[in-house]
Order: sequence, then structure tokens, then C-alpha cells
Amino acid sequence: MSGSLSGLRVLDLSRVLAGPWSAQILGDLGAEVIKVERPGSGDDTRNWGPPYLTGADGSSELSAYFLSANRNKQSLAIDIATDKGQELVRKLVSESDIVLENFKVGGLKRYGLDYDSLKAMNPGLIYCSITGFGQDGPYASRPGYDFLIQAMGGLMSITGQPDGAPGAGPVKVGVAMTDIMTGLYATIGILAALNHRERTGMGQHVETSLLDVQVASLANQAMNFLTSGTIPQRMGNAHPNIVPYEAFPTADGDMVLTVGNDEQFARLCDVLEHPEWAGDERFNTNRARVVNRKELVPRIRQATVMRSTDDWVGALEKAGVPCGPVNTIDRVFSDPQVLARGIQRQLNHPVMGAVPTVGNPLRFTLTPVGYRSAPPLLGEHSGQILGTVLGLSAEQIRSLVSEGILGKDCS
Repeated sequence: MSGSLSGLRVLDLSRVLAGPWSAQILGDLGAEVIKVERPGSGDDTRNWGPPYLTGADGSSELSAYFLSANRNKQSLAIDIATDKGQELVRKLVSESDIVLENFKVGGLKRYGLDYDSLKAMNPGLIYCSITGFGQDGPYASRPGYDFLIQAMGGLMSITGQPDGAPGAGPVKVGVAMTDIMTGLYATIGILAALNHRERTGMGQHVETSLLDVQVASLANQAMNFLTSGTIPQRMGNAHPNIVPYEAFPTADGDMVLTVGNDEQFARLCDVLEHPEWAGDERFNTNRARVVNRKELVPRIRQATVMRSTDDWVGALEKAGVPCGPVNTIDRVFSDPQVLARGIQRQLNHPVMGAVPTVGNPLRFTLTPVGYRSAPPLLGEHSGQILGTVLGLSAEQIRSLVSEGILGKDCS
């Protein structure tokens, strides 16, 4: 069966994570994705390691970072700083539905590859730009990186142990979540623009930035500030609006309680063998528990250390109290639910052999996610793309390679 986006062609001029993440999603959904890379070096993340996956011949390597965001793509190694390279990209644009790029503001204009230059040749083109700070404003010219934006966008100010606690201080999230969320927002924008094109025939420029996305993703924490004027603070694993909703120590580790309503709290009290807490006016409503968290949380901690994580999780799940272990990543991939959902997958690569990948979380009844190809070698499909899409002859392609327009590994 074909994917939801089968028949669409994406020209991916982006690198690192936010843009490639979006392009990978589009590829998972069936779109043909052509990843344009610099000859010789390619996407920066090809060299972001170790770890690397090494091929059976011992001479080929793919970084784990690159592998995370580049399946279902073809690689075209082309020098867009040259006139001939730019002309080839323009010809590909005329045969594409979507262009995705994350150059600095104005970075592609000098090559004639900006939206205003390309829309005349392809009025239906959807052109998505991802930047650090947006297309305008006083920071527009600055480069943006996930860590920097987590700091500037407020996320680090609410992540980490509170002042006065051991290990206090701002902490970044352990995954580049701002990049990931920006990739998701970019994908949503592209899909919305596709729907508009379906109705009108007209393409458009879609743009978003890491900072915009990070501020928008502050969600309830942003609204806590905007409605109260009180600046949210770091709270470790605690939740500003729900109690108990954090990690608690057990006899052999830690577990998380996510008690979302008063009925769940009453059941928790029964399992902890302290039913009186559910009737205490200091704790019997979430509002009261938030106000009196400093009295309640230490009591729960004193109770949870008496049994193992598995014991507590079994008893609490039986009682209908949301909870779970704090898993290391190896335990995540051996978790029965993760195994049952088939999140870990294998892709075949002509040089690397079996390549592991983490599956797309979407499920469709009619247009399933496709896992067609492993992340490509640099320039692996250059000849195929230029021959099939643009109709270039083998001799023309060899000439472009000899001129340095295409990478030497063009096939």
C-alpha cells in the first residue's frame, strides 16, 4: 500500500536535526525525499560521533546521530555554491512539490534559491524555512542551536533541581527537544500548505524558528506566568499544578507517580496503607495538595522506600493509579509494550548491512508508514536522481563529477 504522501517530491536542503527530522517524517509518510548535501562532507551530523555504525567491510561508517533523522531519503551530493550546481537545483525545484531549508536568513538568496526566486518557476511550490530566530526581528541574523534556544526560550529555567537543593542549577533536556518540536511544527505547516494548494493550486512560504517553537511549547508554564505574573521556577521532577506528580524513591530505585485526580489519590493512599490522607483537608483535593505539597510529598517518600519498584508498580497498576519505573534506555527497548508496538526496526543497507532505526509513532489503517530505505551514503543516489528526474545522460553526469559540481561518489 502507498503512503499518505506518495507522489510528492521533497527537496531537502536542510541539515543537522530540525529540518532533517521533518523531511524524515514526510519520507515515512510516502513522499520521495531528495537530500541535497555538500560534496565531500555532507550533512554535519555525518561526523557527529562516536558512536558510528561500521559496515561489514570496515571502511564505511554512519554516525548514530545521522542515522536518527535520515531514513527514507536519497542523497544528492551537489555544490550549490557553483552556477551549474544552482541551475541543477532549480531544475529539481521545478519538478518538486516541497523545498525544506534551514540556512541563515537570506543565505539562499545569493544563490537564487530563495522562495521569491523559485516561486515564479513553480507557483505550486511549498517552501519551508527553519531558522534559529525567524525571518525578521533583531535576532534574525543569528545562528540558532537547540541548547542555546533551550536557554533563551525559558526551558532551562524550569528544568533542574530548585535553588538550595543538591545539584541545583538550570539543566537542558537530555534530547534536542527544541529541534524535534521545530521539525514537527514544520511538518504540520507543510501539510497545512499542501491542503491549501489542493484547494487553490497555489503554493506558499512556510516559516518557523527554534525560538518561536520553544516559547510556544512552554504551554502551561507560559500561561502560569501570563495569568499570574509569577515566574515559574525549577522544581526538579515535581509538577507546578499537580500533586503528587513526580519521582519517588523505592527500595531498589525510583518510580514515577502521575496522580491526575482526587479519586486516583484516594486509591494511592489505600495502596500506601495511609487511607487517612485521602480524608485530610490538607490533601483531599488537588488544589489543597498543591498548596501543602511540602507536607505531603515527604510522607509519600517515607512510604515508597519500603518496597521495590516492581512491587509498587504491580500494586498501583492493579489499583488504577498511574505509575511507572524510571527506565534506562536499554530497559526501554526491552519493555514488553515497546516490543509489542514494534518501535525498534531494522533497515537493509547495501554497504552497512542491517541498520537499526526507531520507528515512526504514527499508525494508519489504510496508508501505513513505510520503511523503504536506510539513511543513505553521501551522494549515493546522485546519478540516479539526475538521470531519472532531470534526464541527464551518463556522460553529462561524469562531466559534472569531473568539474567538481557533483561528489566523486556519485552513482
